[in-house]
Amino acid sequence: MRREDLGDLTTFLVVAEERSFTRAAARLGSSQSAVSQTVRRLETRLGLSLLTRTTRSVAPTLAGERLLANLRPAFDEIGSQLAAVTELRDKPAGPVRITTSQHAAETVLWPVLERLLPDYPDVNVELSVDTGFRDIVADRFDAGVRLGEQVDKDMIAVRIGPDLRMAVVGAPAYFERHERPHTPHDLTGHDCINLRFPTLGGLYAWEFEKEGRELHVRVEGQLIFNETRLILKAACAGLGLAFVLEDHVKDPLTDGRLARVLEDWCPPFSGYHLYYASRRQPTPAFALLVEALRFRA
Repeated sequence: MRREDLGDLTTFLVVAEERSFTRAAARLGSSQSAVSQTVRRLETRLGLSLLTRTTRSVAPTLAGERLLANLRPAFDEIGSQLAAVTELRDKPAGPVRITTSQHAAETVLWPVLERLLPDYPDVNVELSVDTGFRDIVADRFDAGVRLGEQVDKDMIAVRIGPDLRMAVVGAPAYFERHERPHTPHDLTGHDCINLRFPTLGGLYAWEFEKEGRELHVRVEGQLIFNETRLILKAACAGLGLAFVLEDHVKDPLTDGRLARVLEDWCPPFSGYHLYYASRRQPTPAFALLVEALRFRA
C-alpha cells in the first residue's frame, strides 16, 4: 500500500461514518471540496464507486460497506498500537536520586523499594545516606528525606512514615552505679553520650516535652559520636545514657541489654517526609516513587 492510500482511506472512513462531506471536513479539519476530491481520487484508483451521493445524504455502496467493514478493525488496531507506544513515553524510567538518613533509608525507603523496583526495571534509584543536611537543588538530588519539622517551608513535603519517639536508655550495669533520673533536670548528674552534628558541628541538646512544657538539656559525658550505632554500643557497654530514636533500641530493650527512663517526657513527633523543590516537574519515575512512599495510616 502506498503512503497516500492510508490518508485517502482515513478520509473515506470518516465520510462513511459521518454520512456527510460537510461534517467529515469539520472533523478532519479540512475543506469540503478537498475531502470530496480525496474520495474521488480513491474511487478512481480502485475503479469502484464507494459512496452513493445525493443532495441530502451520503451512504456507502456495497463495495464501500465491504471496505468499511475491514477498515474499522484495522484502524482500531492501529489506534491501539499508537496508544501502546504513547504509554512508553509515560512509562516510569530513568534515575531518581534521594538524600536520606541511615534510619529513614532502612526503615522507610528500603521496604518500599524492595517491593516496587522488581516491577519497574527501567527505574534506577540512588540513595545517598548522609548524616548532615544536603542542598538538594545545588547537589542535584531529586528529593530528600528528613523529619517533618526539619523540612524547609519552600519545599513540597510528602509524609512517608509514622510518628516517631525518642528514648533515653542505659544498660542495667550503668543503673547499678547511678540512680535513675526522674526528670530531664536529673541528667546533669549523669554520664551521657553526646551526638555531634556532622554539618553544624555543635552538640545535640536533648529535647523533651511533657504536658506542653518543653525542655532542651545540654548533657555531658566522656563520649561524643557523630553517628548512632556507636552511641548504642557505648550505651550497651554501660558507659552512659543514650538519647536515640525508639526504633533503634527495640531489640536491646526487649532482651534486657538496655532499660528505658524518662519515657513520659518523650512524646511522639512528626515522622519522615520526602521533600522536593516546588518548581520541580516530576518525571513519571519520580511520581511513581512518591506515590509508593506516601504514608497511609
